[in-house]
Amino acid sequence: MKNILLGLAILVCQATFAQQTTPKEAFLEKWENAKVYTLALAESMPEEFYEFSPTERQLSFKAQLVHIKANMDWLSTTYFGGTEPEATTEPKAELLKALSDSFDAVAEAVKATDVADLETTVEFFAGPKSKLQILNLLQDHLTHHRGQLIVYLNLKQVAPPRYVGW
Repeated sequence: MKNILLGLAILVCQATFAQQTTPKEAFLEKWENAKVYTLALAESMPEEFYEFSPTERQLSFKAQLVHIKANMDWLSTTYFGGTEPEATTEPKAELLKALSDSFDAVAEAVKATDVADLETTVEFFAGPKSKLQILNLLQDHLTHHRGQLIVYLNLKQVAPPRYVGW
């Protein structure tokens, strides 16, 4: 009986470990969902409100999207060797395409990165960081500005799309 229980415990552990993913795989899965949700938010805002800004100090809805794209392009090309997609920000449809292309470029750059390379320390303006920390920054920065977009939508009485998470 003891051997049967031990065997079952080993099988459960193996199955559990087999289901775990690497930080790279986890990022890529989450990144695709982040792309879908961000583009849904951007699509939800009518184009006539793209220049809307709640206060003088804040970026417009459109400028938030351009900033998100620029940050993705900068971090992926600087730290993961990706290539920056060409983009235009006029009109709304072209901005959404450019944003989508930037999400894809980040994903391709990360896919091409060896998992072990995520431990590499790189110089960053806030001090040395691992490439894994840069991936976390990509996601965190996006989430920060995407939250602002939700507020903008609500201020314009536009219902945000349902959240797409994991």
